[in-house]
Amino acid sequence: MWWKAILLWLVLMVLAIGNGTLRIKLIIPYTGLTAGLAISTVMLCALILLATWLSIRWLGPHDAAQALGIGMLWLAMTLAFEFGAGHFLFKKSWSELLVDYDITQGRIWVLVPCVTAMAPWWMAKVRGLFT
Repeated sequence: MWWKAILLWLVLMVLAIGNGTLRIKLIIPYTGLTAGLAISTVMLCALILLATWLSIRWLGPHDAAQALGIGMLWLAMTLAFEFGAGHFLFKKSWSELLVDYDITQGRIWVLVPCVTAMAPWWMAKVRGLFT
């Protein structure tokens, strides 16, 4: 099950990169920065939920604890990638990386890690894998 969770997380990262490209090339030029970021965040959350819904039976968590464990693994990998690659590979400052989490500035990116963490449990529940 765990290797499947890691493999699906890689698929989610491809979806996230595609979403980011779409945001930069098409959405923000037509909507502006704040609206573009919000649209992109909602789109990525929807993609994460859809991919998880489609694959949760294949992932095969046996109970709520395993589904939550997958979500926590995905959350840890996502944050490690976002902050690790963002800071050490792309040379962004920590404050630059944290600005997307500032809801007082209209940034709702925090929804993405929340949805990422909860998607396996939620979609397993929706698909009836456990009560």
